[in-house]
Amino acid sequence: MAHSKALLVLENFIGGKFVPCSSYIDSYNPSTGDVYCRVPDSGKEEVEAAVKAAKNAFPIWSSKSPLERSQILNKLADLIEHDLEAFAQAESKDQGKTITFARTVDIPRAVYNFRFFASSILHHTTECTEMATVGCVHYTSRAPVGVAGLISPWNLPLYLLTWKIAPAIACGNTVVAKPSEMTSVTAWMMCKLLEKAGVPQGVVNVVFGTGAKAGEALVCHPDVPLISFTGSTLTAQRIMEKSAPHCKRLSLELGGKNPAIVFDDADLTQCIPTTLRSSFANQGEICLCTSRIFVQRGIYSEFLKRFVAEAKKWKVGNPSDPTVDMGALISKEHLEKVRSYVKKAQAEGARVLCGEGVDSLPLPTGNQKGYFMLPTVVAEVKDESCCMQEEIFGPVTCVVAFDTEEEVIERANSVKYGLAATVWSSNVGRVHRVAQRLQSGLVWTNCWLVRDLNLPFGGMKASGIGREGAKDSYEFFTEVKTITIKH
Repeated sequence: MAHSKALLVLENFIGGKFVPCSSYIDSYNPSTGDVYCRVPDSGKEEVEAAVKAAKNAFPIWSSKSPLERSQILNKLADLIEHDLEAFAQAESKDQGKTITFARTVDIPRAVYNFRFFASSILHHTTECTEMATVGCVHYTSRAPVGVAGLISPWNLPLYLLTWKIAPAIACGNTVVAKPSEMTSVTAWMMCKLLEKAGVPQGVVNVVFGTGAKAGEALVCHPDVPLISFTGSTLTAQRIMEKSAPHCKRLSLELGGKNPAIVFDDADLTQCIPTTLRSSFANQGEICLCTSRIFVQRGIYSEFLKRFVAEAKKWKVGNPSDPTVDMGALISKEHLEKVRSYVKKAQAEGARVLCGEGVDSLPLPTGNQKGYFMLPTVVAEVKDESCCMQEEIFGPVTCVVAFDTEEEVIERANSVKYGLAATVWSSNVGRVHRVAQRLQSGLVWTNCWLVRDLNLPFGGMKASGIGREGAKDSYEFFTEVKTITIKH
């Protein structure tokens, strides 16, 4: 390639060292459409080397005390935080998200993931029971499992990679991680800090490449007893099939088709800006984003008018511009996929009130070939439409009317997914009642994306298997043993 001198070339991180690969994949800057990075196209050979390094490191790392591991995690958090701006710039360029979102959400949360699990690992307790009649005491102990296979997605690259690495190594496991081949740079940058943080060689190994090659090799490896995956439901089905012969432990955080339910007593001054954010933040590329908005008929017209007016104010453009609200979508292929849903909705008789195909999108000269799309609001769409049933994963949300509480619960639950939901109402009894009946792993009322990492995170139905969080991650990344002592 004539321009190869200007490209950033990544290397796998195996056994504490950067290792070149025999073949590479082009990675694009979503805001310009240009290749700017080359990512290893790893396969079985690279995964085998990484698993071997992780296995060799396991005895020493697992024998360290929780306090020793905690201190190392905190040091790594400090180092990432020290370089926060460099990480944010890289994440924005690699993923297409705004620099503001990377600075205020992605990288701070990556730092906090390490600090949170560095703390929580020090505070777990085990169970103990006594059977005095037979002179026995029972107690449980927990131990790390071994080599953890971690596969993270492209939408929140370092944020979700560290959400897996932090609890895995805090519990004493070693890891082989595979970030998305489309957003690998910040994982590579983190690897540069591991030695300085005191992470022993082989504890954290990062193998770059596609899911079909590197991901499948990791999932199929007999010496990797557990897999934590965040991504699409379709890929998760493949992981389950490939893991079945080995009876692997799985944590799968998958897609969503998340409803927002707006009752007629909702505070629209809070509801509308928050629902705009829940629909379009990070270009709508968050598994928790709202893509179905049910509004009670009495306020439907007012809500729609105000929501569309505010959506039109969102600024789309160069992600490095701090005044921009929305950056570029991840790839040309993904942009076309998201656009196709809007076309399907129109073909089915729905109305596009703003955004794609309705409003113009002026872009700076350097971003003309980027993968940009305006926030798009679709109305008069039927519940059975693909836009109301399938995960779009982009800046498209559908707004429909409802009449009764019973009706909207049934309609909100009428999809195969069950990850998250939001409920807007000033009636405390109603929000409790509706939250209990929604088939969602997370329900926010009068807010969105307020997270306590102590509590379980995960979805119902096709949105996943298992939960993540302080206690849940601890249980996933450790084996429990019951010991009985007769005295």
